[in-house]
Amino acid sequence: MFVLGIQGSPRIKGNTDTLLSTFMDTATEKGAETFVVNAYKTNIQPCVECGVCEKKGICSINDDMQNDIYPLIRRSDIIVLASPIFFYNVTAPLKAFIDRTQTFWSRKYRLQLEDPKRPIRKGLLLALGATKGQQLFQGTLATAKYFYDAVGASNAGELTFRQIENPGDIKKHPTALDDAQNKALDVLNTFTNRKKILFACRENACRSQMAEAFAHYYAGNTIEAVSGGSHPAEHANPNMEQVMKESGIDMGFIKPKSIEIATQYVKPDLIISMGCGYDACPELPGIQRLDWQIDDPAHQSIDEMRKIRDDILQRVRLLSEKISVG
Repeated sequence: MFVLGIQGSPRIKGNTDTLLSTFMDTATEKGAETFVVNAYKTNIQPCVECGVCEKKGICSINDDMQNDIYPLIRRSDIIVLASPIFFYNVTAPLKAFIDRTQTFWSRKYRLQLEDPKRPIRKGLLLALGATKGQQLFQGTLATAKYFYDAVGASNAGELTFRQIENPGDIKKHPTALDDAQNKALDVLNTFTNRKKILFACRENACRSQMAEAFAHYYAGNTIEAVSGGSHPAEHANPNMEQVMKESGIDMGFIKPKSIEIATQYVKPDLIISMGCGYDACPELPGIQRLDWQIDDPAHQSIDEMRKIRDDILQRVRLLSEKISVG
């Protein structure tokens, strides 16, 4: 499970940072992989409304958002927005971050592609304001709502606190830090008790990526899927991306990774080799193994890639049915 925090405060160890850190530390203690992006310390240029993302599904701006953050969003199971309130909304760097997720909105609503984790991903908001006005968080709540829709997340709620202005105020609040811990536990619990499956191959550029995506999309409530390669490639197979696009599944912004990285935070209950034999799998004693014996599509035609895609989808569906019935 991967929890992505988006920090919108300029103050290190300030009130917002303390609240987000409490949430993320709780997630880490429960075994989740966590990572925080600080919008103030990241090279994120504002959207220029060029329209490229609506036509091609990619952003025209070559910065940290395009190169590093889009893949983090795509990997995430939980996304946490954290911000102080500036003029009844999030801070300007965080708003620039949110605006640039128009790329994800375009991939879904213009290109008709489904993020594999959209059915399971959760989004939530942590927000602090200095005043006690009743409308203090209305703009931020609306912004968060449409951000979740863009990045493919359901709304898991929010924690908002008024009259938090001076250094250390959040620690003096009678419930804030406990609320953050409890909220983390509550959201994390929705992802527990899933069967953990590693799909392994050599390059993690094609077969195992398709299996992971189908498992997330069709069985994400019962399967926590990861994939990795014994010798990961630099890039995903473009034919794989194309045939998955034809089936409506969005494989944009994924990066091949090693088996060691894939299993750093996930101890699999089952390892499935995609046809590379058990030599491609790590030595993990006591873990059940299967070999699906799927042909390597690396140098085959796109028609063969389509057949392999359909074969993997059928196998994933049969696997999910077996897991569902126990």
